[in-house]
Amino acid sequence: MPVITVNDIKLNYYDTKPPGGGPSAPTVLLVMGSGGSGRAWHLHQVPALVAAGFRVISFDNRGIAPSDECPAGFGIDDLVADTAALIEELRLGPCLVAGISMGAHIAQELALARPELVSRMVLMATRARPDVLRDALSRAEIELYDRGVELPAAYAAVVQAMQNLSPRTLDNDQQARDWLDMLELTRVSGPGHRAQLGVGLMPDRREAYRGIRAATRVIAFQDDLIAPPGLGREVADAIPGAEFEVVPDCGHYGYLESPDAVNKSIVEFLRG
Repeated sequence: MPVITVNDIKLNYYDTKPPGGGPSAPTVLLVMGSGGSGRAWHLHQVPALVAAGFRVISFDNRGIAPSDECPAGFGIDDLVADTAALIEELRLGPCLVAGISMGAHIAQELALARPELVSRMVLMATRARPDVLRDALSRAEIELYDRGVELPAAYAAVVQAMQNLSPRTLDNDQQARDWLDMLELTRVSGPGHRAQLGVGLMPDRREAYRGIRAATRVIAFQDDLIAPPGLGREVADAIPGAEFEVVPDCGHYGYLESPDAVNKSIVEFLRG
């Protein structure tokens, strides 16, 4: 796990190369969502991309150990600056970028602020504006943390599962049990995650995203309660020439629930 210093903080990253690919292999940068480690990509996406001949860089955003947690707080501009600096330090640009949720938010802002660093991008479970329900959820989660409320781990896992998984998964007792066990064991909390929660309080960026020039595919997940397909469609409508796809029978964790369909779409698009 290499560590690199950018913008006066330490970022932990992972560099996976295809067998025999060498430095000429096209590079994909994967950007994780709120509360998630870059290692989550290694369950399904990294093996699929490496098998397709890509070099893959994933990393832990600031706020997620072993990258610096930055307890004083940060915003979307800091996360975008970190991602840009990582691309520059590793000499990756222009590169292919794929992000999920907050990671997609980072990717679309990066493509707008530093267009020379992004050649093509895939945005999963994304949105371009707040709506009443998602804004209320972000504010409620921040209030829980700021009041020092600590939910029992088992209860928090149930709520997380119901928010992020599809009925197809939740109606399967074995799958539901496996997910609850995993979510309880991997629960994330702390000042870094608190700062990431604040990134969810985004303004309406639809008009700004009309300035994005990178070739883009937006992937929405049919049963996503956090970033429903309608909000993803708005991102695709704003970005000139962007493609839009809905993956059925999966929720906000669609990249983990339906990895074969998601990986097929990512690889197909990034190959151009």
